[in-house]
Amino acid sequence: MLKEIFDRVMALFGLLILWPIMLVVAILIAVKMPGAPILFRQKRVGQHGRLFTLVKFRTMKPDHGGSSVSVAGESRITPLGATLRRYKLDELPELWNVLRGEMSFVGPRPDVPGYADRLSGTDREILALKPGITGPATLKYRNEEELLASQADPHRYNDEVIFPDKVRINLQYLRQHTFIGDIKIIINTLIPT
Repeated sequence: MLKEIFDRVMALFGLLILWPIMLVVAILIAVKMPGAPILFRQKRVGQHGRLFTLVKFRTMKPDHGGSSVSVAGESRITPLGATLRRYKLDELPELWNVLRGEMSFVGPRPDVPGYADRLSGTDREILALKPGITGPATLKYRNEEELLASQADPHRYNDEVIFPDKVRINLQYLRQHTFIGDIKIIINTLIPT
């Protein structure tokens, strides 16, 4: 209950404080990617397997037809998009998802249905959690796109190494998370150690 109250209050506070930055980002996207929607919307798997629409700032060319695995340096990521991703500014609209109760500040990153469908047995327990903007797996793989770019087969490496490790980390978070621990994760996200 405390986590939910914290999430909603801080999301509202964040939206009220950060709206000028979000406005500037929206204008930059409109100028640098004319004709493309400013916001990127995608169905993701939320708590208890319910689908919701994740909202982010657009960082890729529209209709790129690429996979859900992003690799640093891909041509489908625009120069502005690369900058937004580097500073995590593309994630700011997710505060709206938190305010709506679809996400939390801390939890497993929400997967697209194809990846969530791979969860089986006890791994599916992580769906009891609300997905988060950040989390312990997000911190460990904060440079995920660069890591994938260094692999000969990024998609295979993601499927065979990163995804299973994230599931393991998220299961550990499910069993051991605390409110104070969440605050530490948020601080470590904002101020990398």
